[in-house]
Amino acid sequence: MNYEIKIAAELQVKPHQVQATIELLDGGATVPFISRYRKEATGTLDEVQVATIRDRIEQLRELDKRREAILKSIEEQGKLTPELKKSINGAETMSKLEDIYLPYKPKRRTKATIAREKGLEPLAERIFGQTSFDLEAEAEKYISEENEVKSIEEALQGARDIIAEWINENANLREKMRKLFLNEGTFTARVIPGKESEAIKYKDYFEWSEPIKTAPSHRVLAMRRGEKELFLMLDSCPEELSATAVIELEILEHAANSAVDQVKLAIKDSYRRLLKPSMETEVRLLTKKKADEEAIRVFAENLRQLLLGAPLGEKSVMAIDPGFRTGCKLVCLGPQGQFLHYETIFPHEAQWKAVEAGKNVQSLVESYSIQAIAIGNGTAGRETEAFVKSLGLPKSVIVTMVNEAGASIYSASDVAREEFADLDLTIRGAISIGRRLMDPLAELVKIDPKSIGVGQYQHDVDQNALKNSLDDTVMSAVNGVGVEVNTASKQLLTYVSGLGPVLAQNIVDFRTENGPFTSRAQLKKVPRLGEKAFEQAAGFLRIIKAKHPLDASAVHPERYELVEKMAKDVNASVKDLMSSEDLRSKIILRNYVSETVGLPTLEDILQELAKPGRDPRESFEVFNFQEGVNSMADLKVGMKLPGVVTNITAFGAFVDVGVHQDGLVHLSHLADRYIKDPNEVVTVNQKVQVTVMEVDIVRKRIGLSMKADPFAERSKNPNNPSPAPKHAKAEEPQGTMADKLAMLKGKFGK
Repeated sequence: MNYEIKIAAELQVKPHQVQATIELLDGGATVPFISRYRKEATGTLDEVQVATIRDRIEQLRELDKRREAILKSIEEQGKLTPELKKSINGAETMSKLEDIYLPYKPKRRTKATIAREKGLEPLAERIFGQTSFDLEAEAEKYISEENEVKSIEEALQGARDIIAEWINENANLREKMRKLFLNEGTFTARVIPGKESEAIKYKDYFEWSEPIKTAPSHRVLAMRRGEKELFLMLDSCPEELSATAVIELEILEHAANSAVDQVKLAIKDSYRRLLKPSMETEVRLLTKKKADEEAIRVFAENLRQLLLGAPLGEKSVMAIDPGFRTGCKLVCLGPQGQFLHYETIFPHEAQWKAVEAGKNVQSLVESYSIQAIAIGNGTAGRETEAFVKSLGLPKSVIVTMVNEAGASIYSASDVAREEFADLDLTIRGAISIGRRLMDPLAELVKIDPKSIGVGQYQHDVDQNALKNSLDDTVMSAVNGVGVEVNTASKQLLTYVSGLGPVLAQNIVDFRTENGPFTSRAQLKKVPRLGEKAFEQAAGFLRIIKAKHPLDASAVHPERYELVEKMAKDVNASVKDLMSSEDLRSKIILRNYVSETVGLPTLEDILQELAKPGRDPRESFEVFNFQEGVNSMADLKVGMKLPGVVTNITAFGAFVDVGVHQDGLVHLSHLADRYIKDPNEVVTVNQKVQVTVMEVDIVRKRIGLSMKADPFAERSKNPNNPSPAPKHAKAEEPQGTMADKLAMLKGKFGK
C-alpha cells in the first residue's frame, strides 16, 4: 500500500516529506532528532507532524497485517472470490475490514447454526426473497423428526434465526448502523436503585441524557467510571424505531406479504439480539477511545507545561517540607542539588521551639550561603512561609512556595532509594522539593507522570496509550532543553534521544569511574554507545566546560566541520565566531548550502552560535500568595487574589490561591470572550489574578473567575443571584481519593 500518499493527504504535506520521515523512523531515528537535525529531508516537519506520521504508519501497517490474515483465512475456507478480495483490499478502516470478514469469521454455535443443522436454510432463503407464496405450506415441508423440527412455527423460527444472522452480517448495513449510533445515539445514565446514597458523588448523573456525538471527554469517562463502580446504569443507543427503520430500508424489497412479515420479525430480533449489542459495544469502544485521546492530550499538554517550568538555576537552596505536629523537615542543598544538611524544626509548636527554629534557620542560611528557600505547598505550607518571612533574612534570599505534588511518591520510589539509600523518606521528600525549584525538569522526570497531579481521569484511560504519550512529552521536553551530561541523573539521561535506561546508566558509570566528560567525542567510549546512538544523542547532550566550544551548544558534531569552515572564511576561530555578532553578520548562509545541508539547518546553526546551549524556558520569577489568606475560612466572595494554575482540564483550570485547596475557574469564567479550550488563555504554572465567586467549605469547593467583571451577569439578572460558575453540574464527579486529590487539589503526593 502506498502509505506516503495517504498520510500526506491527511496531513496536507508532500508525499516525499512523509516518505523521508518513514525511512528515518524505520532506520531508528527518534522524533526529536528527525525534527531538529533532519529538516532538509523532511521539509521542516515539526515534532507533532513527525510523531503523527510515526503513529499513523503503525496503524496502517497493523491494518495491513489484519488484512493479510483475513485473506488467508477466507482463502483457506475456499470462499475467496475476486470481488471479495477487491472489497477486502479496498477497506480503509479496521471496522470496515471486520464487517466484511464477519460472515466468514469462525464463530461459536449460534441459533442460526442450529437452524442450518436442521436443514432450514432453504426455507430462510425462500422467505428472504420476500415474494408472495404459501408460507405455511412451504414451512410444513421442513417438519421432520429426524431434524427435530416439530411444528410450522419452529421451522419459521429457525428460518428467522438464519435471516437475523444474515442481517447482522450485512457489511453495508453495519456501516449505516454505526453512523446512526454515533450521530443519533444517546448516552443515558441512571442510578442503580437502592444505591443513591453510596453513589452521591455521581448525583449529577442519576438521571442524565445527552447525545453521543457531543458528549465531552470528561463526562464520557465519568459515566463509564460510575458504571464500572456499579453505581450507574449506562446505555448508548438511538431510538429503536430509528434503528429498525434503517434496517428495513436496507433489507425490505416488497410490499406486505407473509414472507415480508417474517423478515420484519427477523429484523426486530436481529437488532435486539445481535446488531444492538454489537454496535453498542463498538460505539462505546469508539467513544471511549475518543475520550481517552482527549484526556491524554490534556494530560500531556499539562505535563509539558509543568516540565518546562522556569528553573531557579544553580543556587544554594534550603528546602522545607512543612508540617505541624511532626515538625518541618529541612534540608540544605548545594548549587548542583547535592545534599549537605538535614534537621527537623518545630516553628508551629511552643513559643520556645519557634524561637529555636528561627535561630536554626538563620544560622543555616549563613553557614551554607543559602540563596533561596523552597517551601512545600502542602499542610502548614503557608504558615511555614509566614514564619520564614518573619525572620528578617537578607533581602537577597528568595522565599517561595513550591508545588510538592508527587514528592512523597518520589521519596518512596526505587529512584530515591538508589539516590539516597541511607536517608529517611521524609528527607528525600524535602530534597525533591528543593531540587524541583532549581530545575523542575531534572527532578520531575524521576516521578511517574501520573503521580504529578496534572491529569484528567488518568486511571480510566488506555494505560498503554497514556504511557506512550507521556513518554513522548517527557522526551520532547528533555531534548528541547538539552542535558548537561556531567550533572544529569540517570533518569534524565534516559529520555535523551537515542539513549534509554541502559545507556543512561552506562554514561553515569563511565562518568563515575573516569571523571567528568571533557568532549562529546568521549561519549563514544561509553560501553554499548555506538555510532547510531551517538548520532541520535550527541546534539542534545551538553558539556559546558568542554575543550571544543560547540560541545556546549546544540550544534550537532556532524556540523562541526561546517562551522569551522565558516569561522575560517571570516578569519576567526569558532570561539570568536560565537562571541562576535559582527563576525556572524559577515556569514552568507547560501554559500554553505549543499546536497545535505540547506538553509533551515544553517539558520539553526547561526542562531545557536549566537546563544550556545540557550535554555528555552522562561526566567524564574518569585511569586507570593496573598498574605493573611491561608485557609478556605479566610476566603470571601468577591475577594481578588493572586494564584498559580496547577491543572488544566477540558472544563476549566484549577488554581492554587494558597489555601490548601485548589479552586476551579470554569471554562465560562476564564476570559471575557468565548473560548473552547482553556489552553487558549492559561498554562500550567501561570501566575493569574482571580476573583472568588463561591466558597463551599463542606464540599471543599472554591469557584473562581478570571473575568474583569465576573458579577456583571448577575447584576443584569437580579432574579438569578447565584454567583457560582457552572462547575457543579455534571462536570467532574470525584472518584478515588487519588483522583480527588489530583483533580481538586492538584497535590497527588501529599
